[in-house]
Amino acid sequence: MLSLITGLHPVGNHPAGWRHPRAYTDTVMNLEQMIEIARTAERGLFDMLFISDGNGVAGMEWPELFEANALTGKPAVFEPVTVLSAIAMHTTRIGLLATATTTYEEPFTLARKFASLDHISKGRACWNVVTSSNASDSRNFGKDEHLARYDRYERAREFVEVCKGLWDSWSEDAFPQDKARGKYIDIDKVHVLNHVGKHFKVRGPLNAARPPQGYPVLFSAGQSEQGRDLAAALSDCMFCATPTKAQALAFYTDMKSRLAKYGRTPDELKIMPGCVAYVGRTEAEAEGMFQEQQALIDPVVGVRNLSHYVTMDLTGYDLDAPFPELTPDSLGGSSRRYAIGEVARREKLTIRQTYERFLPSFGHPVMKGSGAQVADMIEDWYRAGVCDGFNVHVGSQPEGLRNFVDYVVPELQRRGLFRTAYPGKTLRDVVGLKRPESQFFPRQCAAPALVAE
Repeated sequence: MLSLITGLHPVGNHPAGWRHPRAYTDTVMNLEQMIEIARTAERGLFDMLFISDGNGVAGMEWPELFEANALTGKPAVFEPVTVLSAIAMHTTRIGLLATATTTYEEPFTLARKFASLDHISKGRACWNVVTSSNASDSRNFGKDEHLARYDRYERAREFVEVCKGLWDSWSEDAFPQDKARGKYIDIDKVHVLNHVGKHFKVRGPLNAARPPQGYPVLFSAGQSEQGRDLAAALSDCMFCATPTKAQALAFYTDMKSRLAKYGRTPDELKIMPGCVAYVGRTEAEAEGMFQEQQALIDPVVGVRNLSHYVTMDLTGYDLDAPFPELTPDSLGGSSRRYAIGEVARREKLTIRQTYERFLPSFGHPVMKGSGAQVADMIEDWYRAGVCDGFNVHVGSQPEGLRNFVDYVVPELQRRGLFRTAYPGKTLRDVVGLKRPESQFFPRQCAAPALVAE
């Protein structure tokens, strides 16, 4: 069954979407708007809500871009696990996916936060494991230099393994809470981790019961060689930026082929490329909405924004000259930069044409039209076997997501591609993932009983 994810971002995903007359106003740390988005996505039976995050305010070196809020600068955003705990109180089934870094966090505190979210939400927590691609974040954590990519991924692998060990601290039946005997805890049902590794030294046990899902669902997004290998070893689901079906097929085939090395089967990693949907009641209405947002992109903002996504300063180039060769790789992320560069070179795009093409899409395919037309595109990719679902971005909120739920989801359901009700109890049930067995208290794969709604 097709999986669908969407972002919990009131400003939308088009660089000028927040400027549209029908877009939300007053979006700065507005919980009520996020609750409305969450409820709309749950009405559409989406698998999960996603919050991207950073570890500092970025982009201030480019004032025009920063003031336009056109970068992922994160100037004023909620801490993801905190706000998703609040969202959990206003939803019942949709998964809650938060980004958290392994570069500037510690395993014990992060494992505790996600265990808490999984318990609060009755088994709906999901962690997007990232390694902090923004080099300037290091200065918020007492470091003069950002970790090199190899070191970040090595640290990330150990970080996740420590978290898993901590989540397995307690047997499922470690808390008998026997009033008659006065025995709240069974001391034989707790494991002290005593992890000593290259990057971490963690005693344990975690001061949280084992999460309802065993472990929260684990997501990743890195498309570098190290990122792909980390996902193949540890992740349940993976984002990717693949603007064409050919690129999506190559990525999908590569990732699925890596799993056997780690004793895993292809269905144990779900691949979910991004797409940006502009949906209307008719094709003409969708095109009109798209062009309204395109007209609001200032060229200065367009060039600065594109520079960010390809991690290369394009401001000194002629806007109508061919898109240049990318400079050598940097310490930052590379998922989108190569996808954008490849398409720009192949189609001989200018810099202007490149930002007009990619800023509304963030390096993802644009799916634009009526509900049936967008469903056609989703069905084409899914049946071609290049993905297991989509991370659906919309240009502006709340109209963008509402139109997708009202016009596209019914079409997908009619075609038998998408659920008509949530299955099971937890996010793992929804996505179709097994509950992991405890490392220290095996043969306890069944989830503990959940309190009825």
